[in-house]
Amino acid sequence: MAELSTTPAVRSRMSRQRSRDTTVELALRKELHARGLRYRVHRRPLPGVRREADIVFGPAKVAVFVDGCFWHGCPRHATWPKNNAEFWRAKIEANRTRDRDTDQRLADNGWTVVRVWEHEDPIAAANRVQEVIIDTK
Repeated sequence: MAELSTTPAVRSRMSRQRSRDTTVELALRKELHARGLRYRVHRRPLPGVRREADIVFGPAKVAVFVDGCFWHGCPRHATWPKNNAEFWRAKIEANRTRDRDTDQRLADNGWTVVRVWEHEDPIAAANRVQEVIIDTK
C-alpha cells in the first residue's frame, strides 16, 4: 500500500473517527431492540476468523455490518480524496475486498450477512434485518 503523507491536523482528525458504536450503529441497535430482537455487539461470528460484525444474531446466524460510506466505498456517496489519492484508493479497495471475503466466509459457514450503509434510515435497515431473521427461522 502507498505511504500516507498528511498533516498533523488531518492525522488527528482521522484518528478520532469512531470504528464502533457510531451514531448510525446505535440508532440501528436501538430500533432492533425496540422490536424485541436480541443480539450481541462487536463479535466475531466465526472462530479463528479475525472479522468482527457490528451486530450478531447467533442462533439465527445473521451478522450485520454497518459500513461507512467513505471507508467502504459506497456507490452513492463515496468520494475519492485528491490528497494521497493512491494511498486512499488502495485502502478503500482493500476494505471492499476484505468485505467481500468476509461475506463469502460467513456464507460458506451458513451465516447470512446484512450490510447497512451509514446513510441508510435506521428504521428501513431494521426492517431489512428483521426480515432476514424471520426468513432464517
